[in-house]
Amino acid sequence: MTVAIELYLLLSAAVFCTGLFGILVRRNALMFLMSVELMLNAANINLVAFAFYHGNLTGQVFALFAIGLAAAEVAIGIGIILVLNRNFDDIDVTEATTMRW
Repeated sequence: MTVAIELYLLLSAAVFCTGLFGILVRRNALMFLMSVELMLNAANINLVAFAFYHGNLTGQVFALFAIGLAAAEVAIGIGIILVLNRNFDDIDVTEATTMRW
């Protein structure tokens, strides 16, 4: 018994909306980073679901590339968060505007 593709798309939409809500509402840099990861995972769910639906592996390959991109994004994001914490003793993303020249 296979699960209908609509349920995967519904799950992906729910995860994406949760990530978008986290980006729009939260000011904490860690929560911001986690929300971006949720949005990337929602895109990966779509890629894998459509690859399964069409019977090819292209979507799964793109999902693997997206996972690698997400890992690189986390590494850079943690570095930025550490700089924010060192300079401002807080990880509020609204304080980063004072870092301009």
